[in-house]
Amino acid sequence: MSDSRPDGLARLFSESQRALRRYVRRLVGSKEAAEDIVQEAFLRTYEHGNRVKTPRALLFSAARNLAVDAHRHARAAKTDLVGDFDAIGVVQTAESPEAAALAEERSRLLKAAVERLPPQCRAVFALRVFHACPYQEIAQRLGISVKTVEKHIARGLRDTHQYLRRHYEDADLRS
Repeated sequence: MSDSRPDGLARLFSESQRALRRYVRRLVGSKEAAEDIVQEAFLRTYEHGNRVKTPRALLFSAARNLAVDAHRHARAAKTDLVGDFDAIGVVQTAESPEAAALAEERSRLLKAAVERLPPQCRAVFALRVFHACPYQEIAQRLGISVKTVEKHIARGLRDTHQYLRRHYEDADLRS
């Protein structure tokens, strides 16, 4: 920066913070994620110090790149979360062929129930239930608020429970 480091950054912050927050929030859709990205972008700009001729351009470029990375990470997490139920221990080894068949059926039903959830709800639910991630970590990884995580987990529990209950009620009626 052409000014001394602290004063130049303070001026850049005061002149750019509002516009940068709006810009990043439009990119990521989350106020909390935007705040984190803006802070990281300012830190990266500060670290480049006097070597940068146009710190505002670097600031917005860094923010855009961080937002793209966050979006890419969230999208990858959403599609990879459910994964292989057998590999995460949903089905335990059974002692008899009958027990193995029942365990496999339970695993299949649970997977079907989870796959019926909306994508973001499914991602949150899988991170919490199958990977034991805390709410704060889920919110951070997916770029959503903790309150949204709570709502998705509640919906996931309610919807999977209803799906399983309906399945077992239908099976009882057929017997």
